[in-house]
Amino acid sequence: MSTTYTQIYHSPIGIIKIVADEFCIEELVFIEDVQLNQLSISTTTPEVINQCIDELIEYFAGKRKHFSVAINQAGTEFQQKVWKELYEVPFSKILSYGELAKKMGDPNLVRAAASANGKNKIAIIVPCHRIVGADRSLVGYAWGKARKKWLLQHEFRLELGVQTLF
Repeated sequence: MSTTYTQIYHSPIGIIKIVADEFCIEELVFIEDVQLNQLSISTTTPEVINQCIDELIEYFAGKRKHFSVAINQAGTEFQQKVWKELYEVPFSKILSYGELAKKMGDPNLVRAAASANGKNKIAIIVPCHRIVGADRSLVGYAWGKARKKWLLQHEFRLELGVQTLF
């Protein structure tokens, strides 16, 4: 069994907990201040976490649109397929849950794809925030609609020069 390491990163939109083994990011989730007391922060940090933090800093500064840090998220075969599709959604682009299901080859998988999307534990890097409702509304985001809106507006502003779409 491999050792896991935990660090935090204070992003412009909240505290992010990063969990990794020696080689891959396994979890990147927003947490609240009160959860900090419950964390066991690692005294040593593998290079993959340092790389992840550097890439997050670049993303929030508007200098990165795609992440290259290694990730490995545990999940079912279907969840892995959904997360792979999410990972492929380009910076500043959005898809509806229906479009996501269609890309996976079966438009009837909307609910299953939405459920797998909601179980994503690698925020931002696996950009589940880029999935919206059929009417392009901001629906569901495990870490709150305000963060989803901020992330999308950040990307739209950088890529399209648009201040707000939501």
